Amino acid sequence: MTDNAGGYDDPPAEVLTEAAAAFALLASSARLHLMWALSQGESDVTHLADRVGGALPAVSQHLAKLKLAGLVRSRREGRRQVYYIDDPDVVTLVRVMVGQLTARARHTAAPVRRLHGIGG
Repeated sequence: MTDNAGGYDDPPAEVLTEAAAAFALLASSARLHLMWALSQGESDVTHLADRVGGALPAVSQHLAKLKLAGLVRSRREGRRQVYYIDDPDVVTLVRVMVGQLTARARHTAAPVRRLHGIGG
């Protein structure tokens, strides 16, 4: 018998490893910004680069990594590659995390970096 206070069994090690890899990808502010933008709706690389203020090649590389991890998908529309998130749980995760931190930053005088223990 296992002690599972939350009522859930512990996930297998492979699942935890995969989740850690996904969270590691989202630890990049550039990739998280892309995920935030895509949580609002699909977009092509050019629009995403303009929105997040990144260079087109760098944004393309970030999107490729997110796609390999299964966090985003893409489809071709003529000459454009359109990126989107097709997992509503991923959209929810990004919106809740970024939304909560944004709300906290607006309601406190402390900079966001203090919320996660960086800085002094």
